[in-house]
Amino acid sequence: MHKAVAGAYVAAGAARRAVPGQRAATGRGPVVRDLRGRAGRTPRRLGFARGDLIVVSGLPGSGKSTLMRRVVGAGGAVRVDSQDTRDRWAARLPRLLPYAVYRPLVRLAHFAGLRRALRSGGSVVLHDCGTQAWVRRWLAREAGRRGAELHLMLLDVDADTALAGQRDRGRGVSRYAFARHRRAVAGLVESAERGALPWGCASAVLLDRDATDVLNGIGFEGS
Repeated sequence: MHKAVAGAYVAAGAARRAVPGQRAATGRGPVVRDLRGRAGRTPRRLGFARGDLIVVSGLPGSGKSTLMRRVVGAGGAVRVDSQDTRDRWAARLPRLLPYAVYRPLVRLAHFAGLRRALRSGGSVVLHDCGTQAWVRRWLAREAGRRGAELHLMLLDVDADTALAGQRDRGRGVSRYAFARHRRAVAGLVESAERGALPWGCASAVLLDRDATDVLNGIGFEGS
């Protein structure tokens, strides 16, 4: 069992276990903070530097959107969630129109919104399914260009819990898509456990459901 984390606020870049692996864009070795298996004795807030970019990844139904709505806002970051974009389009279109018909337009609108958020120069917290490595590379390049860092928040939730989450929200994905997401997220988690983070990532935070439920804020401080 991991030791309990003392205090309500933990800086994501401070005094963490350095791990071997690919070097981050800043020239430091990537670091991993594992908050799983602590029965909720985990930080209520995580801190990052102003201008940093955060990618929240996990299975569909794992609680990414719920977490982002809860922790992003007062911390001074822009929340970019593809689910928000989908909901806006769905509200304007006939209810019987299948999502597959307008999915390409939703994706274009989502990435256009991400581009605008990045151009603002502020901190960005992005919802990511884990299957699109090119998005992480884009963000890593943007972080390097502005002298900031890219961080991962990985929601490590089992498949049954994620499927239950999909049922609760009344919206699911196909078996093929879920299997694809499952492979991608498992690969990210396993890589983080080895300290081999994707190119350009300065750190990763691993969260189980208990740690996710406790977390209620992300702060961005400094310059």
